[in-house]
Amino acid sequence: MSARILGVLDRKVLRDLWRMRGQVIAIALVAAAGVSLQVSMGGLTVSLSETRAAYYERYRFADLWAPVVRAPLPLAMELRAIDGVASVETRITAPVLFELGGEGPPPSGFVHSLPQDGSQPAVNALHLAEGRLPAPGSSDEVVVLDSFASAHGLHPGDSLTLTLAGRRENVTISGVVLSPEWIYAIAPGQLAPDPALFGVIWMNEAGVAAATGMSGAFNEAVVRLMRGASEPAVRAALDQALAPYGAAGAYGRREQVSDAFVSAEIDQMRTMTRMMPPIFLIVAAFLVNIVVSRMVAVEREQIGLLRAFGYTPLQIAGHYLKFASVIALLGLAAGAALGAWLGDAMAGMLADYYHFPFLLFGLDPGGYALAGALALGAVMLGAAGAVRRASRLTPADAMRPPAPADYSRGLGARLIAFRQIDHQSRMVLRQLLRFPLRAGLTGAGLTASAALLVCAFYFADAVEVMVEEYFTLANRQDLSVHLADQRAMGALDALTARPGVMEIEPFRAEPVRLRFGHHEILTALTGVVDDPRLARLTGKRGETIAPVPGGLVLSRDLADRLGAGAGDTVLAALTRGARPELELQVIATPQTWVGSGAQMRLDDLNRALGEGDVINGAVLRMDAREAGALYAELKDAPAVAGMQFNAEARATFREIMDETMGTVIGAFILFACVIALGVAYNAVRVSMAERERELASLRVLGFSRGDVSYILLAEAALITLAALPVGLLAGAGLAWTLSLSMDSDVFRLPFMISPASYGYAGLILIMSVVLSGALVRRRIDRLDMVKVLKTRE
Repeated sequence: MSARILGVLDRKVLRDLWRMRGQVIAIALVAAAGVSLQVSMGGLTVSLSETRAAYYERYRFADLWAPVVRAPLPLAMELRAIDGVASVETRITAPVLFELGGEGPPPSGFVHSLPQDGSQPAVNALHLAEGRLPAPGSSDEVVVLDSFASAHGLHPGDSLTLTLAGRRENVTISGVVLSPEWIYAIAPGQLAPDPALFGVIWMNEAGVAAATGMSGAFNEAVVRLMRGASEPAVRAALDQALAPYGAAGAYGRREQVSDAFVSAEIDQMRTMTRMMPPIFLIVAAFLVNIVVSRMVAVEREQIGLLRAFGYTPLQIAGHYLKFASVIALLGLAAGAALGAWLGDAMAGMLADYYHFPFLLFGLDPGGYALAGALALGAVMLGAAGAVRRASRLTPADAMRPPAPADYSRGLGARLIAFRQIDHQSRMVLRQLLRFPLRAGLTGAGLTASAALLVCAFYFADAVEVMVEEYFTLANRQDLSVHLADQRAMGALDALTARPGVMEIEPFRAEPVRLRFGHHEILTALTGVVDDPRLARLTGKRGETIAPVPGGLVLSRDLADRLGAGAGDTVLAALTRGARPELELQVIATPQTWVGSGAQMRLDDLNRALGEGDVINGAVLRMDAREAGALYAELKDAPAVAGMQFNAEARATFREIMDETMGTVIGAFILFACVIALGVAYNAVRVSMAERERELASLRVLGFSRGDVSYILLAEAALITLAALPVGLLAGAGLAWTLSLSMDSDVFRLPFMISPASYGYAGLILIMSVVLSGALVRRRIDRLDMVKVLKTRE
């Protein structure tokens, strides 16, 4: 039955696949690696983007935030009348400290007010995970962000003690919620989320207003825009309407911390999807080209016989294309399964940091179709040249052996003629010179493997630089204390007198719009002491870049967004107090890898605002032995709105990086090894297939297994040694490209690769090639000399 169903050439395809199963599997695994990356990263990009879009739409995520000092509630009607505004929610937002017992660092966060009637907000609605919203009219019930509740085991019905505007409040948890504006729940100025130390709660407006003295007023408006509305125009109208009430300046989603992190994640996944899968599929195309070209060369006479018996060029081409297509289909099937598993695992990992009501990995049929088209297209492209040569062979040409290569001329002949080169080495060099294209393609595959290995270790190096720069060089404080409002400089003395405080520096951070030319950005302008030692911006050698009188130190990312450089004069429009506009000369643009920075002298900032010697925070170093006593006093201090702890932030960031980057680096190393094994194994197997008779003859003449193995494996060794430095250099180029393409407003990847990373990459590549050589060496040891010598060339 099978003989009648399958044609002669189809049965030959199956025999060839089984006979060359090792090479077929190796190529299919390389293709599968590319397909799995396309499926997993492409699917995650689509899933995260669509989940975010659906969540934002369903829960009415804001387009604009407009903080003010204090504005009357009736003003909301005027804001709703602005052209382009779809809906407005006015609310009270305030910092809060949580009292959860114990001697550890106290958690801090924010409280947002809810409509007093118990309804959902018109903007930034909440998703109830447990319980219910606070009852209408209640002032002592709250709902808690799910990440904070999970970190502390909080559930509806539990009691919670907090400090709000200097007043201690005992409240009852009525529900646990998720919020579209806290998908990535991170404290301001922090690098990584720490749900144990940062939380958000919501309570009815009356309770927040009573505690903060904001009855009949609001201090933040959140706005949704109509479809097609001009965001800059609406923002300008909001600023104008709220200016008399101490507006800090409206900002959009780009400046909203949670959305900025999610957007950066999506952009990075999109970059990886564009850059990584093509590398694997191109290597798979190389390997298919080598294998099919060898098949066509060996089966030259059979092709001639088939043509003589009436088989058309199209049938001959179809035969070899079927062989290649089976490889593509095997790679596609394995890659699709691996990609689905990998994507689902990564979605679970992302769900630990990005809190959606749901986040399921899914790829529509179009995504799988794209992966299949890429895999099939790459493999077919690799086979195209050899297939074209096979289909063009005429019976007469095919039955006549090809003319032997001429090695009597050229540089290669002169190299081989050196008496210092032994006979086995000459045979190795002759084989390389006979098939330079194959050697070049093999070298290209090993180069790609080395480049991926360098890129994998680059991520670890980049993270190490980020951690060192942010937590050790730039931010050397143990604790950052944020005050509830502006306080006279005397507040610094009160903090200095606390137990365990060893060194302290005040600061004042105010919202500002920086303008240069046609560019404008909203950021925080920080006034610092003349020679900051704890929280500072640093130069290339770790030195402090301190602001000078009338000068502005601007981080490189902000300077690039403005198009400004050192020596340029930037207009700084402060949005508090008298709202002065300052002309500040940019004195330096130091590189920051995490966040942004704009600093001027504290005295200059206070003088410009005309409010005396005022601060709203301080950074300090403390004696670890007095940490418990210091935390206890700061928790009870009514002026303290929040605290950030450097050691805890560093540990949390390390934990996240170890999990996420560890997974990425492990996958990169695994896939790079797949390429190296596939390329080296195929190259040696093809060479062995061509030279079995020659190698068997050498064994009959008395050459040892080691001598014969050297002839075969030295070729792969030479190609590896030639490809290794090129691969390391290509890896540096790939890492540099990634460092540029993965920049975001949140963080930048530094381009830094340690010598150890190059060493590890080279060692892993060599070990992969040695392993593939060991697999082929076993076949050499089992070589049947009599059978091979009886076989016609």
